[in-house]
Amino acid sequence: MNIYVGNLDYQVTEEQLRTEFEKFGEVESAKIIEDKFTGRAKGFGFVEMPNKEEAEAAIQGLNGKEINGRAVSVNESRPKPEGERRGGGRPGGGGFRGGNRPSGGSGGGRRKY
Repeated sequence: MNIYVGNLDYQVTEEQLRTEFEKFGEVESAKIIEDKFTGRAKGFGFVEMPNKEEAEAAIQGLNGKEINGRAVSVNESRPKPEGERRGGGRPGGGGFRGGNRPSGGSGGGRRKY
């Protein structure tokens, strides 16, 4: 089962996250999500546990529990709905007006009919 862990303190390590979940059973992986530009933790992560009963016990036991002084939110991870995008913008958009049209000047980038 893939488990979402939110409201993590930015100092929590993957090792620490793994240790918390191992109290309930086998942990396949523990991953803290980081910002791809800064490398800083984003405050959430995912834990994979192969045994469903152990995973459900971990969710019950850790949801609302404080880790590094913050009450974490723990629940079963749900897949992102098809077509959902993060970060805004339109597909293929390149700026304010969407696309790579020339800016400025009179009529720049307009279609001629």
